[in-house]
Order: sequence, then C-alpha cells, then structure tokens
Amino acid sequence: MNFIEYITQNKDQIISLSIEHIKLTAIAVGFAILIGVPLGILISYVKKLNRPILGVANVIQAIPSMALLGFAIPFLGIGTLPAIVMVILYSLLPIIKNTYTGIQSINPDIIEASKGIGLTKLQILIKVQIPLALPVIMAGIRISAVTAVGLMTMAAFIGAGGLGFLVFSGIRTVNNYQILAGAIPACILALFVDYLVGLVEKLVTPISLQKTANSKEKQMKQRKIQKGILSATAILLVITFVVSGLSSMNRSDKVIKIGSKDFTEQLILANMFSDLIEEKTDITVERKINLGGTQVCFSALNSGSIDMYFDYSGTAYGDTLNYPPSTDMEAVYNTVKKDFKEQYNIDVLKQMGFNNTYVVAVKEETANKYNLKSISDLKGVASKLTAGTTFEFLNREDGLLGLMKHYGFKFKDTVGLDGASRYLALTNNETDVIDAFSTDGLLKKFALVTLEDDENFFPPYYAIPLVRDEVVEEYPEIVPIIEELGSKLTDEIMMELNYKVDELQMEPDVVARDFLVENGFID
Repeated sequence: MNFIEYITQNKDQIISLSIEHIKLTAIAVGFAILIGVPLGILISYVKKLNRPILGVANVIQAIPSMALLGFAIPFLGIGTLPAIVMVILYSLLPIIKNTYTGIQSINPDIIEASKGIGLTKLQILIKVQIPLALPVIMAGIRISAVTAVGLMTMAAFIGAGGLGFLVFSGIRTVNNYQILAGAIPACILALFVDYLVGLVEKLVTPISLQKTANSKEKQMKQRKIQKGILSATAILLVITFVVSGLSSMNRSDKVIKIGSKDFTEQLILANMFSDLIEEKTDITVERKINLGGTQVCFSALNSGSIDMYFDYSGTAYGDTLNYPPSTDMEAVYNTVKKDFKEQYNIDVLKQMGFNNTYVVAVKEETANKYNLKSISDLKGVASKLTAGTTFEFLNREDGLLGLMKHYGFKFKDTVGLDGASRYLALTNNETDVIDAFSTDGLLKKFALVTLEDDENFFPPYYAIPLVRDEVVEEYPEIVPIIEELGSKLTDEIMMELNYKVDELQMEPDVVARDFLVENGFID
C-alpha cells in the first residue's frame, strides 16, 4: 500500500522520466541502426575491413559503461549527447555482426541466379540479400534495443534524465520505493520494446519461411494486427517528439543551467536555488541535477554544459586546485575565489552559512567496544577495522590518504562504496568505519557516532556557489538572491533538510520548496 501511495504521489515525475527514457532510447537505437547496418553490409563485401571493424566494436563492448561515460564527458559535456553516443556505441556490435552473418548465410546459388537474370550488385543487395537477411538483422536489432533500455539508465549520471534518475536517487537515499518506481517501468519498457521489435521481425520474415500451423489467411490477419500495433506505436512516438519539441520552443530566452553532485544535500540545494531564481526573476532554470562527483560537475561548468553548481571550499582548494589541505577558512576561500576567477573565469560567490566538513563515523557499539571518541583513538585499533568510504574520499589527500598519514594509522582494509551503500555496509557489519558529511541526514537516521577531529586535519568545507562569470555579467540579479539565501543555511538546518529526504523519504524538490515557503523566501 505504501508503494502504491508513493506511485500515486509521484506519478507525474515517473511519467515524464519514462517519456525521457523512451526518447533517448529511440534516438540511440535509431542511429545505431543507421550506422550498424551499412557497416555490416560493408564488411560483407570488403573482407579486409571485417576484422578491424568487428574488433573495434568488440573492444567498445568490453569497456565498462561508466568508464566510457567518463571518457566522453570532457569531449561531449553532459546531458543527452554523451548518453546517446554511449548507447549507440554499445548497440553497434549485435547489429553489425547480425547484418554480416545474415548476408553471408544466403545460399550462393541464389546470388548466382540473380546475376544470371542480369541484376547489378546494387540490385542484388537491395532486392535479394537485404530482404533475405532481414530476419537475422532484426534479431541483432532486437538484442541492441532491449539492451539499450537498460543502458540508458546511466544517462541519469550526467543529467540526461530517464528512469535511472529514480533508481540512483533511491539507492543514495535508501528509498526502496523510489528504486522500484524507476526499475519497474524500465523493465516493462524493455519487455515492450522486445515485443515490438519481435513483431517487426515476424513481419519482415516471409510467410513461407515461418514455422507455424496457422493457415495463410490467419497469418495475414495476424500481420494486419501487428502492423496496426506498430503504426499506433510509431504515431505515439512522433507525437511525443513533437510535443517535446514545442515545449522546448516555448521556453524563455533567459535560461541558466544549474547542476548538482549526486547526494541528498546537493539535490536539495540545486532545487532550492532554482525555485528561488525562477520565483524572483524572469529567468528559466534548467536543472541538471545528480551529475556525479566533483570532477564531473566542475568539467561540466568549465565547458559551459552547466552555468552554476554548488561545491565546498575545501574540495575546490584541495581536489580541484591541488593545494595541500589547510584549516584556515579565510585563506582557503580567498585562494579559491582568486584562482577560479583567474584560471577558469568562474565566479565564487559568498560562502554559505554551513560547513559540511568530512567526519569519521562508527556504530555506537563499535565506539563503546574500543572506547572511540576522537580520530586519534583509532591509532591502536585501526589495524583491526575495515573502512568503507566514498570513492572520492578514498583517493584524496584531504580524504583517507591524508587522514591516515596525518594521524599515523592504517586500516586493516579499505573499501570504496557509493553514497548510501556505505551506511548499509556499516549497519550490516561489513565495514567498521565510514566517512560522512557533517550535515548528512543518514548520520541521524542510523544513530552513528562521529569521532572528533582532535588534530584538526579536515579543511573547512563551507558550501560555495560557483557560477560562470559570463552568466554573472548577463544576469547580475541572481547574485544577491543566491547570497541572501546562502547566509541563512546553517549546519543544523541542512542536517534537518537532509534528514527529511533520507529518513522521512520526502522528495528533495518538495523539501527545498517547503523550506522556501516556510521561511518567507517565496509565496
């Protein structure tokens, strides 16, 4: 009943994300067919190209999808383009292979007979080879289309939308209803795509080659029904694309793109400031939320794929600018502000009122067992404990690497985990220590003990809005709006807002808007 209630409350979001998913998948598979089928035909005629083309397609298929996305972002930015390109590349192998196999498996006597009646090579290809190979070609397209539906969930990592947004947001906030709300429609869509392409496969297979006990008359009736289903689906797709195109044409000319990283606090901040800007100005905000880690967001900002996102002073200072960790709040902020302006033409606005610094957390029973109150207390017991941290924290000098050097201990083992997974691993006794942010709502949800940074290792991590300077020049009215709200956000407020999402299972956009209304920022 709770799941049904969740679906009812969020049906508009689920429907819009499903439509996005269908559009992205249709475009990717369409281009994969336009590229893959000609390549399959080419290698069936030019044998020398067989191994190189199939070899490249095999190598692409072997590259992990997340790695391929990572490679694409510096060149293609974020959003729909890299997501579509990734799925196209992954979809090529079955189409190329099946096209080649279908043409090569045609009886040579049929080709000789075609030559005998005076058909040219092009006529043989169009009138004989492709029609006979179509059932095999369609089998490859069918595999690619179904696979593409699943792969397109990765699009959510780079702000392209789709059902993956619900799945990954649900994983990070430990919201099983949200995970299911994304996974079930994706599964249904994959089955429907398989059914549709299966219909096409049957339609292109000559009746004489189909193994069926039905009479020709029944088969013809079935084909009419199948054509009707396919025609209706095609019309719906066209309508979807047209409506989407018209809605994008009706957008305001004044648009800024606000991005965010991939954890709860960032989703709240992006929605909160987007709502406020749209309410107080005539600017339309395009939200590119849930993009990934620091490097993904910063690359997107630096390339112009987004116009603004929220980072943290210590992260910008140590991870982006590669300075050694410093605990001097003013020096860190001033350096980041100066260097970002000079090196990247990025304006760093006034830092906000909360310091979301790193903390080291353990379960209460672990703290009691080893008498842990501060990070220094880990020195005698770290060799018995396993640390589960985010991938960013695991590999940063202002993270686990520097922490162990500074405090002089080493954990028995370290494990890289994503988002909320590290909290679950801790509560399931698979790890003993995790990293967290001081404003995490999950700290409160799981009643964890945070260890005091008694030697002041962690730098300040005050939230800072990063905006491309040309956007500030074009829309200077956004600066006082952003800075006024930012000054009102404290550690306690952010933890409470995060808690509402992580524990009370409220949506980040709802939590953000409620805060703005309750505090008089918007009506």
